[in-house]
Amino acid sequence: MASSKSFSLEGRALKLNTAEDIAPHIKDLITNGDVEEIRLNGNTLGIGACEALAEALKGKKNLKVAELADIFTGRLREEIPHSLTVLGNALLTCPNLHTVNLSDNAFGLLTEEPLVNFLSQHGPLQHLVLTNNGLGPFCGTSVANSLSKLAKLKDTQPDKYPPLETIICGRNRLENGSMEGWARAFQANNKVKTVKMVQNGIRPEGISILIRDGLSNCKQLETLDLQDNTFTLAGSKALASAVVRWEKLTELGVGDCLLGAKGGIIVAEALGTGKNKWLKILRLQYNEMDIKGVRALKSSIEGAVPKLEKLELNGNKFSEEDEVVQLLKELFRDRGVGALDELDDMEEETEEEVEEEEEVEEEKEDVVKRTKEAEEAKVAPEKDKTLDELADLLEKKATI
Repeated sequence: MASSKSFSLEGRALKLNTAEDIAPHIKDLITNGDVEEIRLNGNTLGIGACEALAEALKGKKNLKVAELADIFTGRLREEIPHSLTVLGNALLTCPNLHTVNLSDNAFGLLTEEPLVNFLSQHGPLQHLVLTNNGLGPFCGTSVANSLSKLAKLKDTQPDKYPPLETIICGRNRLENGSMEGWARAFQANNKVKTVKMVQNGIRPEGISILIRDGLSNCKQLETLDLQDNTFTLAGSKALASAVVRWEKLTELGVGDCLLGAKGGIIVAEALGTGKNKWLKILRLQYNEMDIKGVRALKSSIEGAVPKLEKLELNGNKFSEEDEVVQLLKELFRDRGVGALDELDDMEEETEEEVEEEEEVEEEKEDVVKRTKEAEEAKVAPEKDKTLDELADLLEKKATI
């Protein structure tokens, strides 16, 4: 124990199965009424040990932070629900507990009930960290719904319960299936400041729902990290529409999100509207952005993003030797702050891709010409056909 306010067994790799096993390790915790932080991550706790720990935690009125990541390694999945239930019930009696980290615990469907019960009832909660818990879309929806219920509880006693500020739920296979639930959760908890939902297998439709119907309502947002999900053009449009509403944003992470060439331009131009003057970190690596997107981005940064300190563009489709790259470096150098990441894994467009783009442009011009001719001739069936062809070609071009 580092001090009377902090209790830690962190990283000791203890295997504590029973109440007797854990007793000598928590004797100081039992008698400590001043403890503000407990750190138990990196040990494995059985049912008996969790029951004894729960008794030690009950009524700790000064407890503020509970680090409970990776505490069930090697446990049978049938053990975890009861263990989580007793711990959750104990934490509900801690009136000032605002931060809970339950990452790296294999929850899934069996632990849905105890997890939801705690999250929906713990009014003091401000910062929640759930990363790598194997939630999946079904349990992910339940977690999101519990946070919507929590928001209602907070609304009943706003002087007692502060708003939720941090939601970190990454590497949980949330997928498209849970995005309507998460959108509702962010509508309800619209004072959130930090959201991190990386690597969740969310595809364009789900990303659009999450941003358009949920995150766009969060005008206090300061940090948003959605890296390693799939945006394409649809998600990029949703992001561009929402980012202008996040005037307090300091960090935006959409790297490895497949914005694409056109999506990259749309997002870059949105940043040029002057609504994100506090943005300091911008992660756009591995997005298939081309040189047009980088030029648009440089223009936006120069005119509307004065505080940018870190720009990540590695892994996109342009040459590090292009003039605009040098201009970006000079811009940061002239400001005396800020840096572009090392462009050591660039994906330059091949001649075949350039030729394909040119062919699409030619075909589009031809379809536009035929559309105009059809309109002039007032031949409805042919007009419908050529309009459909134009739409198909525009969609094809947007994905290049």
